[in-house]
Amino acid sequence: MQKQEYTITVYTENHIGLLNRIAIIFSRRKINIDSLNTSPSEVPGIHRFNIVIDETEDVVKKLVRQIEKQVEVLKAYYSSNEEIIWQEMALYKVPTKQITQKVYVERLLRQHGASVVVIREDYTIFEVTGHREETDGMIKVLEPYGLIEFVRSARVAIIKESNGFHEKIKEFERFAPSDEVVENEYLNEQEHVFSM
Repeated sequence: MQKQEYTITVYTENHIGLLNRIAIIFSRRKINIDSLNTSPSEVPGIHRFNIVIDETEDVVKKLVRQIEKQVEVLKAYYSSNEEIIWQEMALYKVPTKQITQKVYVERLLRQHGASVVVIREDYTIFEVTGHREETDGMIKVLEPYGLIEFVRSARVAIIKESNGFHEKIKEFERFAPSDEVVENEYLNEQEHVFSM
């Protein structure tokens, strides 16, 4: 099987030390994490991890099973890039003097969907949101103008064919033990037979 980029989505309770235990699962198998993002999910009290790796599907399936064995993990999924909508955000710091002197840079920034975050006398910071190719492309555009600093966020992703995890939580609740006592009909019949 050929390696490709996968995004592993993990829904968890928010507990100290869980991120470390999940990271150990990858390091023991000598698998590099390309991107890692954690954030609250649509369900209060539940956090969501997006982990990007470059691996074969067989390896990814095994990783997901291992992650789900963690006590605080509620559910883990894996998706190819075609199965998700995803974005990354990048910030670029360039000398303001260079930007103001070169008027056509503004046109280049508009072509790349960049927006200005901060303008100071000594530097200007631009922001680009998009796929890796788009954020990398902006580096090439700004390098000739004295790119001072660059940083990119981790991937945020939403699974295309998903009703949301809150629906899964409702499913779990249907199967959870309730306070209501349900009598076993078989036992009741047996008690009736013995009492005769």
